[in-house]
Amino acid sequence: MVDNSRVQRRDAYTVETLLAVTVRVFNERGYDGTSMEDLSRAAGISKSSIYHHVRGKEELLRLAVGRALDGLFGILDEPAATTGRAVDRLEHVVRRTTEVLAAELPYVTLLLRVRGNTATEQWALQQRRAYDHRVAELLAEAVRDGDLRSDIEPRLATRLLYGMINSLIEWYRPGPDEKSVQHIADAVTLLAFGGLRAP
Repeated sequence: MVDNSRVQRRDAYTVETLLAVTVRVFNERGYDGTSMEDLSRAAGISKSSIYHHVRGKEELLRLAVGRALDGLFGILDEPAATTGRAVDRLEHVVRRTTEVLAAELPYVTLLLRVRGNTATEQWALQQRRAYDHRVAELLAEAVRDGDLRSDIEPRLATRLLYGMINSLIEWYRPGPDEKSVQHIADAVTLLAFGGLRAP
């Protein structure tokens, strides 16, 4: 006999809702420390119901880090990131990266914690390097334009800049008492460009 409540529950789950649960568990237990049984228990559905949506744990990881990467790379295609002076485009990218990180906090947290132990993690690390490289190129262009100081190597400046932004995953928790994302993006931009702009 078919358990209709189980069928309804499986059907009520979408890849999106399953991903939300998966990312929470991956962030709590680590990808390597999470089993399909853990995901099944957290989602309240059977393992076979999970396999109804995806091929396995690594596909869930790829979907999750892919969502974070799509958000970040999408910034680089926004009109304000593609036209105008390099320094203004860079400032837009920094501000929007802060906003995307806050909006997609669990997904970006997972992306920043991958270590390269699987093919998906290696792919994610390559994508992160490609993103960092594009930002470093933009920063170098702003230096050549004379808008940013030339005494700090662009790749180092990029690493320091993103170190500040990425630290949000350690302390930022959305809530009524937390500063608004806009307030944080303003602070990051002010601190970064106050130090980076040429005198």
